[in-house]
Amino acid sequence: MTKLAEIQSAILHLDPADREALRHWLDETAEETPAMLAAIDEGLRSLKAKGVIPLEDVRRQLPSWVTKSA
Repeated sequence: MTKLAEIQSAILHLDPADREALRHWLDETAEETPAMLAAIDEGLRSLKAKGVIPLEDVRRQLPSWVTKSA
């Protein structure tokens, strides 16, 4: 078993609170990559250009946006 497989297995056995703490720790230690920053910038440009979709519209349109996986 590889180290990664061992870590993945151990994570699956954590209680929910510890998984949440791990998730926060990973988020805090993640390095910002140029691709990540570019994606954030693109999202902000899109938000300014297109605005947002009201929550009620999202709820109404969501069934047509999702597909069932095979």
